[in-house]
Amino acid sequence: MIILGLSGALNHDPSAALLVDGEVVAAAEEERFTRIKHARNHMPVAATEYCLDAGGISPLDVDVVAFPYAPISLASPARWHYARRYWYAPDRALDAIFNGNRRFRRNRGRVREAGLQVGIDWDRTRFVPVEHHLAHASSAYHLGGFEGKTAVMSVDGKGEYATTFFGYAEGGRIHRIKEFYDPDSLSSVYGAITEYLGFEMLDGEYKVMGMAPYGDPARVDLSRLIARRAKGFKVDTRYVNTVGLRRYKEAGVGYYFSDRLIDWLGPRRKEESADEPYVHYAAAMQKLFEDRCLELMDTYLADVLRETGRLAFAGGGALNVKLNQRILERGDVRQLFVQPAAGDSGTALGAATVVAAARGERVAPLRHVYLGPDYSNDQCLAALSAHADSVAWETLDNVPARAAALLAAGHPVAWFQGRMEFGPRALGARSILGCASHAGIADRINTQIKFRERWRPFCPSILDRVAEDMLQTRHAAPYMTITFDVAPHWRDRVPEVVHADGTARVQVVERATNPRYYALLEQMEALTGNGVVLNTSLNRRGEPMVCSPEDALNMFLGCDLQYLVLEDHLVTKQAHD
Repeated sequence: MIILGLSGALNHDPSAALLVDGEVVAAAEEERFTRIKHARNHMPVAATEYCLDAGGISPLDVDVVAFPYAPISLASPARWHYARRYWYAPDRALDAIFNGNRRFRRNRGRVREAGLQVGIDWDRTRFVPVEHHLAHASSAYHLGGFEGKTAVMSVDGKGEYATTFFGYAEGGRIHRIKEFYDPDSLSSVYGAITEYLGFEMLDGEYKVMGMAPYGDPARVDLSRLIARRAKGFKVDTRYVNTVGLRRYKEAGVGYYFSDRLIDWLGPRRKEESADEPYVHYAAAMQKLFEDRCLELMDTYLADVLRETGRLAFAGGGALNVKLNQRILERGDVRQLFVQPAAGDSGTALGAATVVAAARGERVAPLRHVYLGPDYSNDQCLAALSAHADSVAWETLDNVPARAAALLAAGHPVAWFQGRMEFGPRALGARSILGCASHAGIADRINTQIKFRERWRPFCPSILDRVAEDMLQTRHAAPYMTITFDVAPHWRDRVPEVVHADGTARVQVVERATNPRYYALLEQMEALTGNGVVLNTSLNRRGEPMVCSPEDALNMFLGCDLQYLVLEDHLVTKQAHD
């Protein structure tokens, strides 16, 4: 069966994924093609065209289009909870009761229009809506390769109405234990504080995580934002997750928090250099988020976890790598799989896997995320020729050896090779690399190339055979979805990839999934004694990760990078008088 999964219901992070007989063939985010971060208000037309082309599939051969947004019955408690909690915004409350599937109907129309653009024949292709959080849950469970009963969790901002999902899976079926509904959303509270700290919701949560280790969570108590209940929690919408007239407004822009929050905590952070007291707010928010998630796991998943030790986790909240470290440190979690595209882009995969499982197909575990476009050396040469006045290049016989020599000498290197990664992490296909032991390389990349905040950490890619010694664990970590405490005897060896709290968000590299990148790490080990490189995404601040050779060259020419590996070619900038 050929199943095309499409996301984009919530007007951000549209993507497409193609499953053929239960195997993930291709997946890509629309932003990589449009070059617009998050591709807001787009549908995944270009991503769909790529996936079909990559799979050699005609649009007329697609059996099912799966979409992670579904109608919610009036009998569901979700719509009534929403109406009751938003009593202060009567237009929203009444809409939830009397027109609660308006957004679904609009999305169904958008999917049909996008399908027609790529050649889908709706007379022969079935459209299957899938509940948003079920898609998240399925993307983690079915792609995680679990055998036997498994706990399943999804923590996200909001789907149709649900925000948080707890359940278990067995025999290919997912069973709900508990859902929470908007505005009771842990991730949305984190997003509201992200806005308060001067960042953009859905994009700045990583920055809040980066700030948190520099603050003291004991300096401020944010617990009133998410009050504990006997079997759950309740968000105080007088402060956060606000809508309508309750929203704080500044320069005509409304935010997801209220004036009351400003009265309590002080002015919204506006200057990047402003640390006090904001780093403490970041630390407190991070701790509150972790604590509430773990408490809910104790309430709804403890029995399953004691029985199995297995957890599948997705949703935007699953990209909180510090939370994932604390989950893994629980005594009852022995195997944790975080879907690498855990945010809404990954629901394209999730919706497709729900449909496949429902039709009796066995969904193959995810082996890697190199699911995007690749480009031949000839295509790279064509792009280079278009910039012949600005760049010079040579073709290399041994790309890993030459790149490693440049890195060991203290040069950052842009690394473009193979199929592009699906999801938010650069994993050695579209990366900027540096030597993890070369003092100051992280600051240089931050200030001269990435133009990022000074306190944001960089991640290491490491050889699989050094992982246990460096991370003090044998747990799998291929996707940069979990932080680990770096062993003390490694911290001085690779200081550029160890964060202020002694942790690192690690990618453990295996030869089978990325042989050229593995060879590079081996060369680094031979030259420096460490099978480790600093790895960050190949893009500038505010831009999507590059996709094509042309994208890579535009980025290369727009920053202080001096070396770009473009498949088999080493590119440098032309000197001009």
